Amino acid sequence: MPTALRVDGYRFFFYSDEGHPREPPHIHVRQGRNEAKFWLQPNVCLAYNEGLDARALNRVQKLVEQHRTRLERAWHEHFA
Repeated sequence: MPTALRVDGYRFFFYSDEGHPREPPHIHVRQGRNEAKFWLQPNVCLAYNEGLDARALNRVQKLVEQHRTRLERAWHEHFA
């Protein structure tokens, strides 16, 4: 599970085995036991949320949008 970014106690990562065929670029975000998944293309979009409250989810989405280029680059470098 490569970590692409850590910010404000959140860990942004993806799984090395992202399905067959591989899913489109996305990022998982975890804080403690809570986790959310965001699609990165064509726009940042919530795929699922398990445990993050609305305030945390809004914060995480803003962080994904802010660091989207870096997260996409990490995805493509890992799966190249």
